[in-house]
Amino acid sequence: MNSILKLGLNLFIICAIAAGLLAGTNQMTAPIIEQRNEQANDEARKIVLSEAKEFKLVDSNKYKNKSDVKVVEVYEGLNGSDVAGYTIKVLPKGYGGEIELMVGVSKDGTISGVKVGNMTETPGLGAKAKEEPFYSQYAGKPATELNVIKSGAAGETEIQAISGATITSKAVTKGVNTAVEIYESINK
Repeated sequence: MNSILKLGLNLFIICAIAAGLLAGTNQMTAPIIEQRNEQANDEARKIVLSEAKEFKLVDSNKYKNKSDVKVVEVYEGLNGSDVAGYTIKVLPKGYGGEIELMVGVSKDGTISGVKVGNMTETPGLGAKAKEEPFYSQYAGKPATELNVIKSGAAGETEIQAISGATITSKAVTKGVNTAVEIYESINK
C-alpha cells in the first residue's frame, strides 16, 4: 500500500511540473503567436484587395450578419482617403470543420479575391479549395449571390465545384455569399 502512495505522489509531482512548464511556455509564446496571426491576416487582406494601401477595422455595429456563418472581422480598405473596398474574414463550416476565408470586395461591387486560410478538409479532395484553380473562380464575379454547379461551364454567378468535394465547395461559396451580404449591409 505504501508503494502505491509513493508511486501516485511521484506521478502527481511529474504531472504538476509538466503542466507548469506547458503553462509557462504558452504564456511566453502567446504574444508572438498573436503577432504572427495578425501579420498573416494583414497579408491576406493585401492579397484579396490589392488596390488598398491601408486597412481600417469596421465597427461590428455598422453591418448586419443574417447568416449562420461566423464573421470574424471586417476591414475597410483605403487608398489615401478613398475607399477601395472591404475585406471580410468569415468561417463557414465545411466537411471537416471551419474554413477560414478572407474575401475582398471592391468598391465597384465585384469580388476582388478570396484567400483560403486554415482548414481541416479532406486531403486530396476538400483541401483543393486552397489551390488557385478553385479559389480564383471568385475573382471578378459580381458581388451578388453565387451558386455552385457540379458540371458544365460556370456562368457569371456560378462556381464550378471541386470534384468529390461538393460540401467544401458549397461551404466556401456560402462564406463568400456571407461576405457579400456584409458588404451590401455596409453600403446601403
